[in-house]
Amino acid sequence: MADYILSCCSTADLTQEHFEQRDIHFICFHFEIDGKQYPDDLGKSYPFDKFYADMAAGSETKTSQVNVDEYIGYFTPFLEAGKDILHVCLSSGLSGACNAANVARGELLERFPDRKIYIVDSLGASSGYGLFMDKLADLRDYGYGIDKLADWANLHRLEVHHWFFSTDLSFYVKGGRISKAAGWFGTVLNICPLLNMDNLGRLIPRYKIRGKKKVISEIVEKMKKHAHDGLDYDGKCYICNSACYEDARAVANLVEANFPRLDGPVEIYNIGTTIGSHTGPGTVALFFWGDKREN
Repeated sequence: MADYILSCCSTADLTQEHFEQRDIHFICFHFEIDGKQYPDDLGKSYPFDKFYADMAAGSETKTSQVNVDEYIGYFTPFLEAGKDILHVCLSSGLSGACNAANVARGELLERFPDRKIYIVDSLGASSGYGLFMDKLADLRDYGYGIDKLADWANLHRLEVHHWFFSTDLSFYVKGGRISKAAGWFGTVLNICPLLNMDNLGRLIPRYKIRGKKKVISEIVEKMKKHAHDGLDYDGKCYICNSACYEDARAVANLVEANFPRLDGPVEIYNIGTTIGSHTGPGTVALFFWGDKREN
């Protein structure tokens, strides 16, 4: 048993069972739907199928990050129990939560000067952030101390690839990621944008691909190009989706057909309510370990 806590935010988009099995603690972001606030607690308070159905029907959503006081309240019991903390945050390219966690860290170190608190910016999101956490849990269980694990996390975080596509452009228009005109033409032409995360942890549109079948093929081509050891990749692969499981399954089948040495079957998760408030339904994301992400 490690003498420190490994922790993240709920925006790592795994399941509660997965976090519990890997002994990864988490703190919840928040979201609003039609003016009522809920914790982003992995679908417990607001089931994913209802959330995306309500979004598709026109419900308004907003999100809010974990604030300084919440981090202080969350970290304090661990410190009082004599535990050090390694907390990994949602990408600073998407949220200010990392800044809030660092402010909380500064205040808590004044109260607990003998404890160690590391805050790591994952530069990742959703189940790619979750894939990163799963690897950190492996290394912790292998015997890495908190200092070595924090160093490893900062050194290797850009090796987690995040590729996304969407078959519904309306929420990208609504969120300002693409213009209304581009959204209209894209819908008419059946364009599915392919995006990834850059080296600053920002979600960047990369390609405009016509048709779902072609974008499914192209997202797997990106894995062939970037995965460690190419088609001999032997790490884990995660996929997440927002109310489009069949599309996610199609990507998973293609990955499994092309990468015979995978560490287990592709694992498919739901895009959580924080990330999903911005993507809307119809998004699939693919995550794997690969070469270092560049801008």
